[in-house]
Amino acid sequence: MDMLHAMRTFARVVECGSFAAAANALDISAAQVSRIVAELENQLQTRLLHRTTRRLRMSEAGERFLERARQIMHLTEEAMDEARGAHLTPRGRLRVHCTHGLGLLMMPLVARYNAACPEVVMELTLSQRNPDPLAEGHDVVITIGQGLPDSQLIAIPLGGIHSILCASPDYLARHGVPERPEDLHHHVCLRTVDPLFEEDWAFGQGPEQCVIVPQDTFLTNVADAMLRATELGMGVGLLPYYSASQAISEGRLCRLLAPHRLRQREIYAIYPSRHYLDAKVRTWIDYLKEQLPPLFEQHMHVVQQPQYWR
Repeated sequence: MDMLHAMRTFARVVECGSFAAAANALDISAAQVSRIVAELENQLQTRLLHRTTRRLRMSEAGERFLERARQIMHLTEEAMDEARGAHLTPRGRLRVHCTHGLGLLMMPLVARYNAACPEVVMELTLSQRNPDPLAEGHDVVITIGQGLPDSQLIAIPLGGIHSILCASPDYLARHGVPERPEDLHHHVCLRTVDPLFEEDWAFGQGPEQCVIVPQDTFLTNVADAMLRATELGMGVGLLPYYSASQAISEGRLCRLLAPHRLRQREIYAIYPSRHYLDAKVRTWIDYLKEQLPPLFEQHMHVVQQPQYWR
């Protein structure tokens, strides 16, 4: 039986004082009202109403049930009102997944979005993989260069990223500066283990291509750990340009073999396709489309300066 409908019918009978009056208010027959209440009592295995020829009187169980039923009906109405307005006002929990480095880069955007939409609770999960939003319940996944795993998903392009070669001044003083990709065979090349990218460093294409295989002297799966290892002079590191830009501008790192770019990928915001898109998802996507490309450009401007090249 439709329990919520039965609760509403029972409550209306009590409010109206009779089956006939309740039937008139609900625009159904008195027989239907009587049947719904009888089925409800049968479902609950208890008497809710004592019936006489002149009046109805609630049992003790009926009084307790009516109190609970009214609470449930009130919460249901609130939930329906909230759901109806979900596409209008940003509110509720926004579950976002992103890779570690991009997530840290976007924290200023997260803070500004939070200030603009205080009723939204941002739940940001960071990892080095591209999860399936449908399978894992994410509202938005910021993904790196991956085709759509499901036709029920929408992908919004947010820009492109790439990685650059860097080393510390101390490392270069001890080992010299590589002048061409082939020179890296004689350097300590630090290795990133990341399922989103190939491990080898490929320069160029075709027969002229040079491929460098990083050594196993140091391995990590997170760009920030690779950044620190490179700053500490452990070797030549391949870093996302937005992770390296501050260290480069502050003189802790030098860019090598510019203008070579490796691991070039596109960035997408992926979310489940819905006819009525929640306002929190829509506003977050719109905010990323507006704010993320200029943020990328700020970091790109730094690493493109020849004064930081070696």
